[in-house]
Amino acid sequence: MRLYRSLPHTEEARVSGAQLLPSSTSIGANYRSACQGRSRAEFIAKLGIVLEEADETVFWLELIQEARTFPENKLRDVMKEANELVAIFVSSVRTAKGLPLQSDL
Repeated sequence: MRLYRSLPHTEEARVSGAQLLPSSTSIGANYRSACQGRSRAEFIAKLGIVLEEADETVFWLELIQEARTFPENKLRDVMKEANELVAIFVSSVRTAKGLPLQSDL
């Protein structure tokens, strides 16, 4: 949310920020919902949504980075954390499905 508020007041920043804000905030909301799942299948399905939203967030951050809409040095840590979250959720989905982790292949 702080990154969104810090974006410049340009049309391209407004458009990408308008996509970034809902995808990034839905990660936490959907993860919370996944943890409330009534079954393993529901947990896995909702965790899949979390992964999709995390990956979409990385996409919008990459777009902001490539467009040089936001200072690189300020974006670096956010990008790193977003990519780490994607990796965590990929592993979580694979574990929940009983699939081998990438390191197990």
